[in-house]
Amino acid sequence: MDQSETELMLKGYGLTTAEFFYHMPDYVHVLNSFIWQEYDIAPDHPRLFKFIEFWQDTLDGRLHSVRFNHRKMLSSGEWRNVVGEFTYH
Repeated sequence: MDQSETELMLKGYGLTTAEFFYHMPDYVHVLNSFIWQEYDIAPDHPRLFKFIEFWQDTLDGRLHSVRFNHRKMLSSGEWRNVVGEFTYH
């Protein structure tokens, strides 16, 4: 079962954005880029490395380099459970 983005953020996940530079299979001197985003856990980044392994095992374009950035969207100290809400006119 997939978890919602909020559930992932509360468990410590952050948004990882990676830019892959790879050689075109038919034109090896031409670099192309691909953007990938997924919620992942820093500093190990298991989902990012799983995708890199998938790329190397399955796709024809040989990787040149990967740039990535990780941003933790929410920390446990910034969130609190609100039980009720009062509206005052």
